[in-house]
Amino acid sequence: MNRMILTLTLLLAAAPGVAMSASVYKWTDENGVTHFGDRQPTGKQSERVNVRSGTSSSAAANRASPQERLGDLEEQQQMTAEQERETAVQEARRKQREANCATARSNLRIIDSNARIRVEENGEQRYLSPEEIADKRKQFEDIAAENCGPDNSEASQ
Repeated sequence: MNRMILTLTLLLAAAPGVAMSASVYKWTDENGVTHFGDRQPTGKQSERVNVRSGTSSSAAANRASPQERLGDLEEQQQMTAEQERETAVQEARRKQREANCATARSNLRIIDSNARIRVEENGEQRYLSPEEIADKRKQFEDIAAENCGPDNSEASQ
């Protein structure tokens, strides 16, 4: 009796391992219907399915190695860092354009509101002539036109 119980226990313990070692194959017929079976079909391309994980052997073969995934991750981090640097440069350009625009508009208001403009050159103060005022106005208008409108620097790069 003990021998029979021992044999039965061993058989029950080995049964799941035998059942799990069975192969399951997946294939698609000419009508596009997907089939599963325990035998590989003859004359048709099939893939072996891992029953435990639910993935096919071809999917496991396509999985990247840890070194490849690490390389991909490093490449992605480099691209992200480069994009952040570009964003920082664009932000600095935008702020500089805003400052240039505000200064040019302020200078244009001063020129338009004053008949006489006084400047200091070489430690001495003098008044600008009407021609010099017109030149300064043109200069500030050009700066305002360049910096106060839409940013065209990306289009020219």
